[in-house]
Amino acid sequence: MPRKSFSELINSPGMPVLVDFYADWCGPCKTMAPILQQIAAQHEGKLRVIKIDVDKNQAVAQQFRVQSIPTLILFHKGQPVWRQAGVVPAAQINQTVGAYL
Repeated sequence: MPRKSFSELINSPGMPVLVDFYADWCGPCKTMAPILQQIAAQHEGKLRVIKIDVDKNQAVAQQFRVQSIPTLILFHKGQPVWRQAGVVPAAQINQTVGAYL
């Protein structure tokens, strides 16, 4: 399967996309990983969760002004509709995402 560009990923038709900007060396990012896996499993087929390594994708991180990690950005129809830096509890993510499902 060919790699899709970031804009193709966030323009997923009819499905919101939650992007996790992270780095392998980031402790709080490791805390977010199981939370995001749980969110992805709960909303399978209705929400797409993707991880973007800021060290390998610096241009995308700069484009969305990601200054601290982890940063979560929820895209709906290609537009950012919510963003939060730091560790976010699953309940808060579910509440936010629920408005777009």
